[in-house]
Amino acid sequence: MERRTESGGVGGPGLTVAILSLLFSSAASAATSGSLFGISLVDGKGGSSIGVPMQITVLMTLLALLPAAVMSVTPFLRISIVLHFLRQALGTQTVPSNQVLVGLSLFLTMLVVGPLFSEIHTNAWIPMEQGSLTQEQAIEAAGKPLKAFLAKYAREKDIKLFLEISHSPAPRTPNDLDLKVLIPAYIISELKAGFQIGAVLFLPFLVIDIVVASVTLSIGMVQLPPVMLSAPFKILLFVLVDGWNLLIGSLIKSFY
Repeated sequence: MERRTESGGVGGPGLTVAILSLLFSSAASAATSGSLFGISLVDGKGGSSIGVPMQITVLMTLLALLPAAVMSVTPFLRISIVLHFLRQALGTQTVPSNQVLVGLSLFLTMLVVGPLFSEIHTNAWIPMEQGSLTQEQAIEAAGKPLKAFLAKYAREKDIKLFLEISHSPAPRTPNDLDLKVLIPAYIISELKAGFQIGAVLFLPFLVIDIVVASVTLSIGMVQLPPVMLSAPFKILLFVLVDGWNLLIGSLIKSFY
């Protein structure tokens, strides 16, 4: 039991994230089979002794936590931050709308993490359905590729910070890191990366704002805000350089 707790496979936040990973990668299978991790939602010979109300409560709790996990433990975090910075840099206020930015971020996230969830489905969900793995073994198997993904993008400095905060012993290998350390380290690492990309995006549009503001003040046009005059030039520049293709291509490549 001690070995599983140290590896982050079972217990604490590691258990929650691993369960959410399994649930996200196999929602369709769960819907058709009427069961979740071997706990049947209907009474049967092979079902669990847990009552149906409790099973529904656990399932609804996991579904409520799923959006938070998707937004914070996937590339959705970095992509959404960069897209919102871009909209502010262009000065287009609500264009594209929040729904469009969230939808684009979600589909790009699915593109990046598709291989990860396929690996979790192959190594954890299918063996558990076939009976070759128990529920705890499946959760532990699902946690391994998830930890490898998080460790790939979490900065060493951030991991060290949360090791000190949690008073956890230094791991001998990256595989020994606990998910309760990896997850917050990954989040703040992605926040820093998103803000860095956003700052770089702001620079060319800031130059246009400064030039337009200088020209309008020099000719005495103080009635119109410089932002209104610079917005068409910024949009035109972004379209001429095929900005969407460059930005999305660079974002996706930053995860490989």
